[in-house]
Amino acid sequence: MSAATAPRPRPRLAVYLDLIRWDRPAGWLLLLWPGLSALWIAADGFPGWHLLVVFVLGTILMRSAGCTVNDVADRDFDRHVQRTARRPVTTGELPVREALLVGAVLALAAFALVLTTNPPTIWLSFAGLSITLVYPLAKRHVSMPQAVLGIAFSFGVPMAFAAVLGARDASWQALADAVPPQAWALLAGNLFWVLAYDTEYAMVDRDDDLKVGMKTSAITLGRYDVPAVMGFYAAYLLSWALLGRSLGLGGVYLLGIAAAALQAAWHWTLIRDRSRDGCFKAFRANHWVGFAVFAGVAADFALR
Repeated sequence: MSAATAPRPRPRLAVYLDLIRWDRPAGWLLLLWPGLSALWIAADGFPGWHLLVVFVLGTILMRSAGCTVNDVADRDFDRHVQRTARRPVTTGELPVREALLVGAVLALAAFALVLTTNPPTIWLSFAGLSITLVYPLAKRHVSMPQAVLGIAFSFGVPMAFAAVLGARDASWQALADAVPPQAWALLAGNLFWVLAYDTEYAMVDRDDDLKVGMKTSAITLGRYDVPAVMGFYAAYLLSWALLGRSLGLGGVYLLGIAAAALQAAWHWTLIRDRSRDGCFKAFRANHWVGFAVFAGVAADFALR
């Protein structure tokens, strides 16, 4: 291709927005709804504007930072996968060092928000960041790396409890007091939801991942992938229904769980033939499942 016909370089801002998937908000919404649900539960209702802003902006920033780390780690694999071959780090449009710098700036901005909370929340933020950094490596060595992602994507739950209930004490006892056992149980339950939607995501790329040697839950589960996804949905919704009831949530909350269950049933119709388009559509629609649960939580407190 001659210099006269070569495409012009895109503006740097456009490349950065592509790097952090700005046009695909489903990713940060999947992170946001469990954190907001936990925030409302811990606060017995609206948690206040400060914590709401911290968690919404912090979620967007950390998801964006996570995208940069993931793209740098997977750049040699992504070029062999149809869905990811045009990512800016993979194509060389964005140098690795520059991508990492963008990710570091985003992570520092998120940490600055966390610093406005309390020591228990700050301690937990380090743990959440560590899990986020480990996830790209898990895809090379763990047969179900979606479980690692599940912990990372569920870490907003204990952080929400810590932000609401934590004291200004930096001791380990203060951290234990700020995050009750129910918070960790909600994290475990939410992990099953992540397993459900990220297995749908992995089903989209299964053929490409097999060629490059990537490990995913879709490959590990094989022909049991569809029933496993539905089992993950059931475990998530049942655990959150029971935990919500034990925490004092009532019938309105259960309506939210029911709405989420109806959506999960619809997802079965999308993934049962394992088509790329159907599985990707189910994955992208999952944020509505989380929204239904959050709406049930918020409405239950609002109507008391």
